[in-house]
Amino acid sequence: MRLSHLRQRLRDLGAKPCHEDRLLRGWSQVGSYDRAHSPAETFFPLALLNALPGIEAELHELASLHGEYPADDEVARLLVQLHDGQMVESVLLPRGGLCVSTQVGCAVGCVFCMSGRDGLQRQLGSAEIVAQVVLARRRRAVSKVVFMGMGEPAHNLDNVLEAIELLGTQGNIGHKNLVLSTVGDLRVFERLMAGISNSVRPEPVEGQESVHGSTSSPRTDSNFARAVKPALALSLHTTDATLRAKLLPHAPQIAIEELVERAEVYARASGYPVQYQWTLMEGINDSDAELERIAQLLAGKYAIMNFIPFNEVEGLSYRRPSAERIAQMAHTLNRQGIYSRVRDSAGQEIEGACGQLRARVVMAR
Repeated sequence: MRLSHLRQRLRDLGAKPCHEDRLLRGWSQVGSYDRAHSPAETFFPLALLNALPGIEAELHELASLHGEYPADDEVARLLVQLHDGQMVESVLLPRGGLCVSTQVGCAVGCVFCMSGRDGLQRQLGSAEIVAQVVLARRRRAVSKVVFMGMGEPAHNLDNVLEAIELLGTQGNIGHKNLVLSTVGDLRVFERLMAGISNSVRPEPVEGQESVHGSTSSPRTDSNFARAVKPALALSLHTTDATLRAKLLPHAPQIAIEELVERAEVYARASGYPVQYQWTLMEGINDSDAELERIAQLLAGKYAIMNFIPFNEVEGLSYRRPSAERIAQMAHTLNRQGIYSRVRDSAGQEIEGACGQLRARVVMAR
């Protein structure tokens, strides 16, 4: 289900923008319309009121919990079953964070990741992406959403941006706490920059057509780029173009320097630093030479380097470096002015690297 289709369905039932907002706000924040504080009987049009139980039931069925695998008090992997029986994973993270999936499977084929081992199965609709947040919020507060789970968001960009728009408005999540991750697709940079340039357009005067021939506001008019500005994460993993092509075989073949420059332009325009993702694998991308090139590449950039120790996967030979080496790498870059931190690769204790939980269920069927 796409949120744009849901919005149109609500309008066909007589909903005005205020009705849409209240319904979607209630669902995205607490899982359903809050009748206790805003009785629907006194607010919604009759046709919408009659259809509301069915709509809420459909939204509830978009994502259900198939299994929960706690790693500690703050971290847990959720195996989520979608309405058609397909499985994806999301992760409860410390300090109110949540990592969500955007596809069933993935087409990028990163050699160190289980998500793409069977290729892309299907796209997630924007409502299915938000439904993962709703499911998590039934367990605890969620104040940050990172689009870093199964799938490459750039390959499902319309649905991902629709989900971001809702979460950044009705979903009550700050723009900088919505983090869009990509392996580096030019469409991502283009759409995000278009969103910034178009977000300053004035609201059309009521009853007066906009330049696009519509009286809709930018929030609901698909001709306008979305005003919600997410933060950007770029999955880099190495500064060596040849090695990167081997690690990410189906990522766009764009020069690493160009990726960083495009990301820097968006970082300066949005006001949020780019979060560079680097899955650390012993003997692969943990050398002093890589550190030197990172320092050169990110010197003066509005950037954060996130080192993510490899989460071991059965059947793969990759290993994480020692804790001492990981700490040394972050320390070395921090001393050179490149803000670096080590991110916990949630799920190590339960062998739950992204895609592993789903793979077990699929193999058992």
